[in-house]
Amino acid sequence: MSIEKGLAYFRSLGMEDRVMEFTVSSATVDLAAKALGVEGARIAKTLSFKTETGCMLILAAGDARIDNKKFKEKFHFKARMLSAEEVQELVGHPIGGVCPFGCNEGIPVYLDDSLKRFTTVFPAVGSPNSAIELDLEELFRCSRALEWIDVCKLPEA
Repeated sequence: MSIEKGLAYFRSLGMEDRVMEFTVSSATVDLAAKALGVEGARIAKTLSFKTETGCMLILAAGDARIDNKKFKEKFHFKARMLSAEEVQELVGHPIGGVCPFGCNEGIPVYLDDSLKRFTTVFPAVGSPNSAIELDLEELFRCSRALEWIDVCKLPEA
């Protein structure tokens, strides 16, 4: 089960006790925000995209959306999200629990600047009813992110 991979990952870092599992779904930004009692923007959603060699993950704020122009300028190809079947196969976590923790090896991970508005954020831990609160330095380190990037747009104020 995918949550076991996420828990094992954080166990190896001595952080397993910080993983939260809910009796309700946290599979969407809105559901996760409700389960945690925080604003949806603080949910660090993990977006999975097709690449020539497989896939890549981008963690972004819950209220952010991919800006196709910025994405193409950064990566030199059009943003195409994985299907649910591809996510499970290529990433190793189900939709609603996708995260860079305990996922399949060799997947490039990026963090979007939209997350920098917050002191801490809440990514999933491999299942559609889990999360962990991480500060931005912990998120960068634990996700093994390659870099911070700017490929999202925020809602108009």
